[in-house]
Amino acid sequence: MYEFSVLMGLADFVPVALFAVSMVLMQRDLYNKMPKYAFACFAAGTINILIAGFLKAAWKLLYAAGLCDFLVLNTMFLPTQSLGFLLAGLGIILMFTALKKAALAVAPPLFTGTLVFIPMMVLGLGAICACLSVLAAKLKKKALIPVFVLCFVCYMGMGYLASRDGSSAAMNWIEQGVNTVGQLLLLVGVSGLHRAGLRDYQLS
Repeated sequence: MYEFSVLMGLADFVPVALFAVSMVLMQRDLYNKMPKYAFACFAAGTINILIAGFLKAAWKLLYAAGLCDFLVLNTMFLPTQSLGFLLAGLGIILMFTALKKAALAVAPPLFTGTLVFIPMMVLGLGAICACLSVLAAKLKKKALIPVFVLCFVCYMGMGYLASRDGSSAAMNWIEQGVNTVGQLLLLVGVSGLHRAGLRDYQLS
């Protein structure tokens, strides 16, 4: 039994919206810097992450409103988001390395556990935040590097909190708070890169 309220369910859409804005900015700024296969990988990953967040927020709202417990929307969150982060991280790495071929990482088809998804998420998040920090340094916006570091810490904190008992209202509000702060930091960092001229910057 989860202690969700309608307000809590609605609040869950806030970090999703913040992430969506950040990703639109990133996709616009990085489109002309990525080989097509790298951008496809990055775009597919970010779309996966966005869908995962939206569906989990929808599950929470439906549950809070007493309409239904559409549990599959919650259970698919971790694998969908983890694969999304891994693909997005791989895409942004490929932007720097310009590899000729990209390896697609998928969970073993008969694997039913969740442990495999945690390294995928950590690697993907680490790659994204590290590459954005490199871009910040190249654009002489080193003040944004701590922003991306703190963003990564918030994401990791969110992952830890998600592994705890999420049935209480207090724990859910803490999770949402950490998630929202992380998304705000990402948006601040991405917006800073955008204002610094990332879209017109030529990678060397």
